[in-house]
Amino acid sequence: MNRTLLLVTAAGLLALAALVLGKPPSATPTPPSVTDTSHTVAKADEAPATVTLPLVTSTPADGALTLSGKLSGAYVQRGRSEAFAWLELKARPTEKGHRVPVNLALVLDRSGSMAGKKLEDAKRAAAELVRRLTPEDRLAFVDYGSDVRVLPSRNVTEEVRSELLMEIARLSDQGSTHLSGGLTGAAGALRPYLKEYRVSRAILLSDGQPTMGIVSEPALFNLARSLRDEGITVSALGVGADFQESLMRGIAEQGGGFSGFIDDSARLAEVFSRELDQATSTVARNVELELLVSDAVQAVEVMGVPSTRQGNVVKVPLYDLAGDQSVRVVTKLTLATPASGTEVLQVLGARARYVDVARGGPAETALSLTARATDDAALVRANLDKDVRVHATRALGTQQLVAAAEEMKRGNRAAASGLLDNARRIFGASAQALSSELADVDQTQAAYRSAAGEDDVRRETRQLYKKTMQNFGQNNAY
Repeated sequence: MNRTLLLVTAAGLLALAALVLGKPPSATPTPPSVTDTSHTVAKADEAPATVTLPLVTSTPADGALTLSGKLSGAYVQRGRSEAFAWLELKARPTEKGHRVPVNLALVLDRSGSMAGKKLEDAKRAAAELVRRLTPEDRLAFVDYGSDVRVLPSRNVTEEVRSELLMEIARLSDQGSTHLSGGLTGAAGALRPYLKEYRVSRAILLSDGQPTMGIVSEPALFNLARSLRDEGITVSALGVGADFQESLMRGIAEQGGGFSGFIDDSARLAEVFSRELDQATSTVARNVELELLVSDAVQAVEVMGVPSTRQGNVVKVPLYDLAGDQSVRVVTKLTLATPASGTEVLQVLGARARYVDVARGGPAETALSLTARATDDAALVRANLDKDVRVHATRALGTQQLVAAAEEMKRGNRAAASGLLDNARRIFGASAQALSSELADVDQTQAAYRSAAGEDDVRRETRQLYKKTMQNFGQNNAY
């Protein structure tokens, strides 16, 4: 084994031990666990994993999505251990020249804090979106401050387009931030056309935190989830310096749409355009991954993605997928394998349920992941999958990045820097495969150390959030 690689791997292992045994900084939440009691994290005295296990794939003949996955190894240790599962949903390509007519609601914040460049850029972006819509599309326009105004949904004929452009041009800033009222108004405008249109979407823009109506994050997440269940996708775009990242991200996660952290309002036109492209090329909506847990699995952690467990089923809501888009999910499994008995175990089942846009109806695809149980630890380690090991290591390190971003928000520089160091050490356990992640951490650390004020710190926090989403396999952020 190369001596340099051996030293890097040893450093990574020592870092992992430090994370388990060391005490967190005072007044800092305990960092996410990175223990691995079975086999996934590289040991200092072993050669890198070279095995590539066969990919288990389920592709229905007439479905929009392909589901693939595999476990971190062909064998699992009898008794108590851990393993990882990697899953990917991939959308079929969009047919060339095919465009899905859309039922849209554009929901713009015109509260007092939007005054000036932000509102002018938002109006310009909204106007460009209106110009791109066709008479096959419907658009409801909603603007909100303390009050909520709704222009009802109409097909975007040339006459309607002219009226919408005039209304957008007249917008002026006023009042507080009635975000929930804006979403509720959009839903009311979209509902009458849900059966007629296969893709319905509300695009929400805000530059701040809600101050009227529903203001708590959990209640707003529930509102977004209820709209998604009705068939209305919700995307949430934050612009400027004062919006709450966790709120916008959570609304998008529960609404099945995209989130945007937009520091420069001049980018709004580009983001609105991408939202329209996403909507008009959607092939699967209301996507949800179900993990079917076997009796050998004591606990399941879906890394970086919200999930709920009901008995032996873990549900993971995912975002709408356009042609050729994908989403990855890494799951950490705590196993309690029987000391004797069946040699081949069904460890995890996975099933994706969604609405196939082309067919206009429900569809699903499923697979099953199995491994052999053994008492031979060397056999377990000799049959590890090199790719899943990298995915697992990336996810473990990214958990530390999420914790670092939270400490940045709190202004706790020492804790944030320590968590960034943790992430770098974990990524270093697979340094060659995760060189890009290591470079990202180095860049974040350098920028964070040189941050001159709160605005610089906020900017780095948002950049770090974006990186964590991508690292966890989510591709629904701007």
